[in-house]
Amino acid sequence: MVRLDIILSLLIGVVNMRLIVSCLLMLLVLPVQAKIIEQDIDYSDGGTTLKGYIVYDDSFKGERPAVLVVHEWWGLNDYARKRARQLARLGYMAMAVDMYGDGRQAKHPDDAGKFAKEISSNIELSRKRFIAAMSVLANNKRVTAGKIAAIGYCFGGGVVLQMAREGVDLRGVASFHGSLATTRPAQPGVVKAKILVAHGGIDPFVKKTDLTNFWDEMNQAGADYQINIYSGASHSFTNPGADEFGKQFNLPLAYNQRADEESWQDLQLFLQDVLAQHN
Repeated sequence: MVRLDIILSLLIGVVNMRLIVSCLLMLLVLPVQAKIIEQDIDYSDGGTTLKGYIVYDDSFKGERPAVLVVHEWWGLNDYARKRARQLARLGYMAMAVDMYGDGRQAKHPDDAGKFAKEISSNIELSRKRFIAAMSVLANNKRVTAGKIAAIGYCFGGGVVLQMAREGVDLRGVASFHGSLATTRPAQPGVVKAKILVAHGGIDPFVKKTDLTNFWDEMNQAGADYQINIYSGASHSFTNPGADEFGKQFNLPLAYNQRADEESWQDLQLFLQDVLAQHN
């Protein structure tokens, strides 16, 4: 007599084994989930304590290029950290730097303007603060030697452009709605970094003469640069919080999703170019 219970049991066993094998195969082909590591870090510029933020993807082993992120005039806040995390997900070691010292953040434009002026009006101090952060990355075992770029927003955009003017050894710098004017223009042959400027077409804080003067300055210096202008974009167009800040303090700030997304895509292409492993 055929034992139906035994046959049924065997069939169930085969089905279960197939399910187990299928599950194991699925686990093998699934991509390793990114593990984003975030670290607050204290470093210093002489007697001033600076409070930075480092972030990277730990699922990627070995060395990788690095990018410094220089904050808006509000200071090293959540927005700068968010941009650093986005860069980490792209495979870079990212560090949001503290240009003001002691992690100071402004809650009002008057304070923001004061903090920013302390740095922007003192190029030597600005350079020292920037180099202090750059040294942290340069000495990190996860960073590929010589593969460091920098990006900045508003105040930070002006900072990274000035570092390029000063001949700081960066592969590239990208400024988003940053100031273009300077009291110490680039000299011929000094600029080492490639330059990307992401500029809002209706940014009221940057005069047309600033744009043309920057253009002339870069040409005379022999710099490798590009200027991308996003139509309809005002100041702070990459920051989703710009509308709230603008309304709260009666400032001409406005987020522009299209310009934000397009400029971020432009940045990715720029970084792929300047931080290419074969260079």
